[in-house]
Order: sequence, then C-alpha cells, then structure tokens
Amino acid sequence: MGETIVIKCGGSILSELSPSFFTSLQALYSQGMNIVIVHGGGPEIGQMLKRLNVCSEFINGLRKTTEEVLEVVEMILSGKVNKQLVSLLQQYHLPSIGLSGVDARLLEAASIDVAKLGYVGEVVNVNEQFLNDLLLSRYIPVISPIGSDRKGQKYNINADTAAGSIAKALQAKQLVFVTDVPGILQNGSLVEHATIETIENMIDDGIISGGMIPKVKAAVAALSESLDEVMIVSGKTTFYSENGRIYGTIIRKEAGVY
Repeated sequence: MGETIVIKCGGSILSELSPSFFTSLQALYSQGMNIVIVHGGGPEIGQMLKRLNVCSEFINGLRKTTEEVLEVVEMILSGKVNKQLVSLLQQYHLPSIGLSGVDARLLEAASIDVAKLGYVGEVVNVNEQFLNDLLLSRYIPVISPIGSDRKGQKYNINADTAAGSIAKALQAKQLVFVTDVPGILQNGSLVEHATIETIENMIDDGIISGGMIPKVKAAVAALSESLDEVMIVSGKTTFYSENGRIYGTIIRKEAGVY
C-alpha cells in the first residue's frame, strides 16, 4: 500500500477552499498517495448554537460541551459539514466516504475533564485496520471528530488532536493542517520552519495563541519516528507543488536539513 497523508481541514476554511486546493489533492491521489481527511466545523456549530439559544464557551481553545451542545456539534459535524465536504471532493472526481469517529469504533475516546469541559474527549484508540481497508479500496475517508467510549457515550474531540492521533496510528508520511492562514505568522510574516522548542517559546511569548495553540500542540504530539514533520498550510491556494513541496510552516522535533 502507498504512503499516507492525513489532512485536517479547519472549520474556518471549509467555505473558502479554493479549486487549487482540490487540484492539489488530485495530484496527490493520482501519484498513489492514500489521503485521509479530518474536518472541523466551528463556525457552523457556533451559528447553530446561537440560532437555538444554546450557551457555549471556550476554555483554552476547546469548546465546553454539555449534552445540549454535543447534540448540535454532532448534527453539524457528522451531518451537514461532513456531507458537504464529501460532495465537494466527489465533484473533483475524488472517491470519498463520510464517517464519524463513532462508525466502526473508528475513534475510541475518553473524557478529558467532565467537570471543566463537559463531553470533550481525547482519543485513546484508532481503528486503523478499518481505515486501511478503505484506503486499499482507494477511498478517501472524510472523518468528523466525534468519538465514543466503550459504554457508548459520545464525545466532541478537537479535530486537530483527532487528526494527529489518526496520523500516528496509520504511520502517515505527512500530516497537514489546512487553515485560513498560510501557516504560523510572526509579525505578519510566515514562519517557514519551527521546532518543538521554538513552538513552546512562541506560545510563551503569545505569538501563538487562541485556536492555533491546540493545532500546534497536536502537530508536536503527532511527531514520531515515522512522522518527522507536520505542515500548516492555507486552503485558499495551491499547497502542493509538482516537485512534491508543500507550502506553509513545517514543524519538526528539532532543527535539521529542510
């Protein structure tokens, strides 16, 4: 089986994905790469919560998830957003199948801190065999980050951390976070290369803040022997060149040859 790339699409960029983003995916797919997509949906969730007058708050970049909030999160992520993205991919002749982490126990989850965050979960196991079966059939799994525990309790999982866990389980060659910015920015300029140490320093200095914090933490956590670099790129432009270069911020464990 070919090499695997896991791509996480942030909710803020889903409505702005450019045709060149999908042609980049076509290029990867035609070269035999296995593609797995994990998506968020924060703006859509926020709009629906507001429409339904359901209170919601963020704690350290994570949405506190009560039972009422969880119902809306699952409806938007696993329903509306997931199928919209699958439909878009298929318009570009990319064979896709929409899933949530609940399907086939794809993402087994456990609570992080019920008292503080409600039903926000972390991934404790990934059903990589199920994903590999789909990839062998040349499907592109499109995954909404809703998981469940062995008792059937569902959890809202941060899409960045879900993507990182999936990339690690599949021993993916690359993990790419697609956002509405070109990568990590410092004083308006793109940081092309970063290490774990520089990431920690930029968080301490406030250069990396808000929703970018769980993103870079997920990137760092996903780094392993099989996955030595993680990229943060823009979904508004071409992110993959013909010579195999990905444009954005490249994160590695430590400084080395790029």
